[in-house]
Amino acid sequence: MKKFTLLCLALLTIQSSLSQTTKKNRVIILSDIEADPDDTQSFVRLFLYANEIDIKGIVATTSCWMQTTINPNSIEKIVDAYGKIQPNLLKHQKDYPSAEALRSIIKEGLPKYGMTGVGDGMDSEGSDWIISELEKDDDRPLWISVWGGVNTLAQSLHKIKNTKSIKDAKKLISKLRVYTISDQDDSGLWIRNNFPDVFYIVSPGDNYEDATWTGVNTFIKGIDNTTISNEWLADNIQQNHGPLGAIYPDVAWGVEGDTPAFLSLIPNGLNESEHPNWGSWGGRYELYKPDFSKTKKGNSIVEIGAEKRAIWTNAIDNYTPHIPSKYGRSVKPDSTSFTGFKETLWRWRDDFNNDFAARMDWCTMSFENANHPPVPVLSHPQEFEVKSGQAFTLDALDSTDPDGDNLSFLWFHYPEESSYKEKINLGADNVHIVHATAPKVTKKETLHFILKVTDKGSPALSRYKRVIVTVTP
Repeated sequence: MKKFTLLCLALLTIQSSLSQTTKKNRVIILSDIEADPDDTQSFVRLFLYANEIDIKGIVATTSCWMQTTINPNSIEKIVDAYGKIQPNLLKHQKDYPSAEALRSIIKEGLPKYGMTGVGDGMDSEGSDWIISELEKDDDRPLWISVWGGVNTLAQSLHKIKNTKSIKDAKKLISKLRVYTISDQDDSGLWIRNNFPDVFYIVSPGDNYEDATWTGVNTFIKGIDNTTISNEWLADNIQQNHGPLGAIYPDVAWGVEGDTPAFLSLIPNGLNESEHPNWGSWGGRYELYKPDFSKTKKGNSIVEIGAEKRAIWTNAIDNYTPHIPSKYGRSVKPDSTSFTGFKETLWRWRDDFNNDFAARMDWCTMSFENANHPPVPVLSHPQEFEVKSGQAFTLDALDSTDPDGDNLSFLWFHYPEESSYKEKINLGADNVHIVHATAPKVTKKETLHFILKVTDKGSPALSRYKRVIVTVTP
């Protein structure tokens, strides 16, 4: 009886924490599935978060790698595998949709490449589905997560422009949020240059080495790359994790190259999808008009063109990892720091891959035998104001864990997100409470602090809180 009561309390803790989150991000996926095994890999991960991301459509599309073929049947196979483990997922968290619900929103784009599939008479099931979702009485933005070519969205925009009033078109377009995995057809640049108000995240061009999203699978010299290794994938994802893990294919080019297109939509306390410059599991991006005149061309047929407007694109982080310490303070800053745009994403890689591995366990394990993420709780508001030179504290004493695991804390100032760029000293940064002194300023400045709470379960899981401190003279 006692064990049952503890289980109920744990479930209530999880459900309570979810109910306190913001509205679920709604998203439509555009996928050139079968052009590369990584689309299937990313779908396996995506469906494990289908209770926390409101998936409104899944459209099979073309790309520069697969120009005349679409494969909706391949998406259906993954959904079928998901359906077999969905009942077990519900033992761990609520709101996982049925396989039937997901199958009903699989749609087809045109089997045409890029702009050859955009124009009068080029409507498709997928392009009309995007418009119908935009027209719904829903005040949430609609994310278009593009894993291949983007011409299905381009056709939606073409039709909106030619069939709606200027006022109505502006209203619909204002709801769009687009993240594309680089440019995989020629319609991406067309959208950006012809619809300057579209919120668009992209590392333009087709040279993937110049893209933030490649931090998801790039081998980084000087860090532990275990969670992108084939051995780790076999042990934690593919084998002995039920039919969804069994359908996860081996790596051919890069593992899960499409996953960054939705990572920022997962509610984890760090991600703020409307603020790409704040940084998230999906990387950090800044709004500017890039000059790619010297950008090298990649291996596809996509042409590099001049950007006529500001877009959300590559940003630079300077990152020093914390590493375990055998004695004394449990973690310490590494002796090596890293600077670059991929760093904005791979700095979180172990966290989001451990989270993925835990959810794969949910496919087959009971609640008692699996691990679940901790619940960070602040003893103060997430945003507050202090005076120049004033002392203040940050505290997360009341944080909990649904499995009763011991918790580790790590606080850090994120200067790239802050208007004040100099380092803020937090002393011992691996305790639940830290003390700081506001810098002396002559104008209003913001300080972004990140709290990372990690349990000692297996695999270790992390959740976050962002605290924004405004310093006034």
